[in-house]
Amino acid sequence: MIVTVTPNPALDLTYDLPALRPHTSHRVAAVHEQAGGKGVNVARVLHGLGRRSTAVLPLGGPTGAAVRADLDRSGLAHLAVPLAARSTRRTVALVDPVDATLLNEPGPELRAEHWSALRAAVRSLLPTARALVLSGSLPRGAAPGAYADLVRLAHAAGVPVLLDADGPALTEALAARPTVVKPNAVELRRATGIADPLDAARELVGAGARTVVASLGPDGLLAVTPDGSWRARLPPAVTVRGNPTGAGDAAVAALAAALADRAPWPRALADAVALSAAAVRAPYAGRFDRRAYRTYLPLVDVRPVGAAPTGPAVASDPPAAPAGPSDPSS
Repeated sequence: MIVTVTPNPALDLTYDLPALRPHTSHRVAAVHEQAGGKGVNVARVLHGLGRRSTAVLPLGGPTGAAVRADLDRSGLAHLAVPLAARSTRRTVALVDPVDATLLNEPGPELRAEHWSALRAAVRSLLPTARALVLSGSLPRGAAPGAYADLVRLAHAAGVPVLLDADGPALTEALAARPTVVKPNAVELRRATGIADPLDAARELVGAGARTVVASLGPDGLLAVTPDGSWRARLPPAVTVRGNPTGAGDAAVAALAAALADRAPWPRALADAVALSAAAVRAPYAGRFDRRAYRTYLPLVDVRPVGAAPTGPAVASDPPAAPAGPSDPSS
């Protein structure tokens, strides 16, 4: 089982627009509502892959009730920490044919007793966990080192930890030596002040991360690991268009599955790039286009840093379609 932790979950609202123009009114073509937050998105992708997972998250108020109802409808196993009168936040994604614009509410404040309850929930699941994923922002009231505490808790149980966070939530956790950290290019530069992604990733390793996997948008993934450094990407001729909102969470899901399986890094990175691109082709975060996933996987070029690209470096058969709905974006 893979445990995902979302300290600041949300009810995600997606508005599909023919075009986004500031300072004017819009007619929304379609509205979609689902449980969200980065860790929930990771759990949803894992569920789509047929992987067993449990999402841990605090929930409160009417919005929290709506999140819980969607988790139940979606068949996503979860362990919720009640927040009494405090209401879970909402996020709004404005999706046009070119890109997405996100509006993120700050979320409720977590008191010490709420964090203690969340920590206890995580601890109760670690004996059967094969990987722990810590995703997203820390809510108001949580100490900057809150993720570091969960990393140490997992290490004590012998469970590898993947951390996907930004700012102090990332940097304060490095001393606890998370197994993998997965910043994007902006987060990587913000954490280190270094423009070059490879130098910045090495800086995070020096600060305590055992492995850094940085997502670089169209340039794919850069990984600095104890076993070597790699770059992984689709060929430049492959153009992926769609909603990029959940692409990073899909990559995290693939990396978490690889951690659970103790898969070699080149294979893990190829899977993460293909699944991330397939998520862009799906309309909502936490979903992926299965056909695109199987098409992209053998095309991913993975090779050691400094090697000249000559074609796909990782050849693997497309994975069997996981059990579940036949909808290509489910």
